[in-house]
Amino acid sequence: MEITVLQLLADKMESLTSAQRKVADYILKNPTEITFLTIEQLAGLVGVSVATIMRLAYALGYTGYTQFQRALQEMLRNRVAAPPTRLEANVKKLGKNKLLIGCAEIQINNIQKTVGFLSDEVISKALDFIFAAKKIYIIGVRGSSAAATYLNEGLNRLGIDCELLIPDSGRLQAILARLSSEDLVIAIGLPRYAKRTVEVVRVAKNKGARLLSITDGYSSPLALLSDCFLACSFESLSFHNSEIGTMFVADFLITGVAIRDSPKTKSQLEKLEQVIHEMDPNIMN
Repeated sequence: MEITVLQLLADKMESLTSAQRKVADYILKNPTEITFLTIEQLAGLVGVSVATIMRLAYALGYTGYTQFQRALQEMLRNRVAAPPTRLEANVKKLGKNKLLIGCAEIQINNIQKTVGFLSDEVISKALDFIFAAKKIYIIGVRGSSAAATYLNEGLNRLGIDCELLIPDSGRLQAILARLSSEDLVIAIGLPRYAKRTVEVVRVAKNKGARLLSITDGYSSPLALLSDCFLACSFESLSFHNSEIGTMFVADFLITGVAIRDSPKTKSQLEKLEQVIHEMDPNIMN
């Protein structure tokens, strides 16, 4: 049986230095968190030097922290169980009387982890992409379709020229054919990644469009193809991936756009209210 990254860490523990053991212990306790941390962030959290982490990676047989991190990401991705198995395991773990509290706690945890994954640099880059784009296209399939729709409607209300890509429509191919470097494609997807979403991103990349993804981590096929990606946590007590993280990021992007250019936002919302009033004066009191 193949030895996993975590098993390798545990097996090597006795031969590590005290500083390396400190890092190894943190990784063993927080493997998912590590997949989103830069080497500098991990060093700061554990209280060791970057060189210590590099030496640990070498001791495990990796060429560096990046290769170690990718191996960890691959291991965790392979751990995602089939839906029936996940549901059965979670039901046994949860019991009968803690469902509401359990669901609330895990969704709060998803948001907290997602916040921890997003640096000021990546947030600023994502907003820069949105403001620089002549046209924005958004795609999310299956579970991610709700976040894609929410983001599309929110940005449109702010006056951003957005369009939701419908995976199986004839219009999709026509849109992809005319993509250019002035356009931005925002792709949303979690494991198991939708084939259509990945296909759209690949075509968009070949056409020179900028790519922003909302996904789970560095090893996601969407992240690997994107110019910028926003990572989110997706843990769930049930059989499915939770989309709370993707919805939180979508909501944050809408808010970020509105706040960054608040005078334009105010003007656009006033125009929108006027249109609403003209179309149906009885819709609001």
